[in-house]
Amino acid sequence: MFAAQPRPAYAAGRSKTEFMPLSLLDARTTRVMLAERERAFLLGRRVARLASADAHGAPHVVPVCFALSESSVYITIDRKPKREGARALKRLRNIAENPAVALVADHYEEDWSRLAWVMLRGRAEILHEGREHDRAQALLRARYPQYRDMALAALPVIAIRVARVASWGKLEAFPPARERDGG
Repeated sequence: MFAAQPRPAYAAGRSKTEFMPLSLLDARTTRVMLAERERAFLLGRRVARLASADAHGAPHVVPVCFALSESSVYITIDRKPKREGARALKRLRNIAENPAVALVADHYEEDWSRLAWVMLRGRAEILHEGREHDRAQALLRARYPQYRDMALAALPVIAIRVARVASWGKLEAFPPARERDGG
């Protein structure tokens, strides 16, 4: 018989609004570096899910377009209709309160032998301007033609500093689109 091992949600002496540092995540099942097959799988996904949580730990998950660099993932805020008014998007409010985030890209089929996913965990920063902001916007425009006609320069970019990588499934079965399409 197996006894359940308690996993502390918070380190001793911390309140419920203080989150465990990423360095305390279980290193046995995750890595810091992105393997080539994981990078290729991510490049083949057009959409991922960004998970954030507010200061009280309430989760929020949204689909996002993204671009990869060496050790960061970029997500722009664009002009698609979301909410009117001056209030910031929930994902931006959450990152300001709690920068720990996760990004998951997956492949689903009814044939479950072909399931696959990559999860990146890290700390998010909101970039409002500067060289990295502009480079991120350029990467996103190169990846998504829809962004090329949008005025993105004044809009923030979420930069995820990847601290942990986990993956599962037959990632190599899903190469980037340019390889699938012969280009």
